[in-house]
Amino acid sequence: MLNQFSRTELLLGGAGMERLARARVAVFGLGGVGGYTAEALARSGVGAIDLFDDDRICVTNLNRQIFATRKTVGLFKTEAAAARLTDINPDLTATEHRLFYTPQNADGVDLSLYDYIADAVDTVSAKLELAARAEKANIPIIACMGAGNKLDASAFRVADIYETSVCPLAKVMRNELRKRGVQHLKVVYSREEPLKPAADGELTCKNKCVCPPGTKRTCAARRQIPGSNAFAPAAAGLIMAGEIVRGLAGFD
Repeated sequence: MLNQFSRTELLLGGAGMERLARARVAVFGLGGVGGYTAEALARSGVGAIDLFDDDRICVTNLNRQIFATRKTVGLFKTEAAAARLTDINPDLTATEHRLFYTPQNADGVDLSLYDYIADAVDTVSAKLELAARAEKANIPIIACMGAGNKLDASAFRVADIYETSVCPLAKVMRNELRKRGVQHLKVVYSREEPLKPAADGELTCKNKCVCPPGTKRTCAARRQIPGSNAFAPAAAGLIMAGEIVRGLAGFD
């Protein structure tokens, strides 16, 4: 019988779709990268998605984040994401976790519940913690490296962290993961040299934050505000989702 996943089933087969329907995936970070990852997973037939983010949607997110619209500005990203994803697939179990994942609260998140983990957070400490814990628990994980300050959506690649080049974040991650004894980490990274954003005080929200009231971590607390756009983070997020879907459906 035809259904919303019929065109996907033509590629993945019935058994592959059943695996996706039974799968539970955790998406950490629902910004420019993670939002596209989560939506592509929902549109692919993943049965359960856990959404981790404590941020609210800001007007400056409208240029790149799929859950950001004029109507959702001010909402928690998990709230907007869960509503949109279940509207796409009413059978999806979308679980909100309004949490900024850190090494300090990591014990409260049981990664063994998941069949796959998508790391789209932007702090090194959280990425290292997720990678180390996922490897220890033997849970597949894919992490996005730097997607800010990039203009070439075609420059993203999938590789093991120890086979990456160019990306400054990947270099830091390689060194720190080696110290922690983490042997492998699948990543999406860009081979494009990052651009230097314009030093324009009128354009950066670090000094003139417009985050909605109630935002826990405002732009003023960030070390740097990267430039971004509608296509580079989206490309990285969709690549992550593709790797997850192929893996869960048995095509790896």
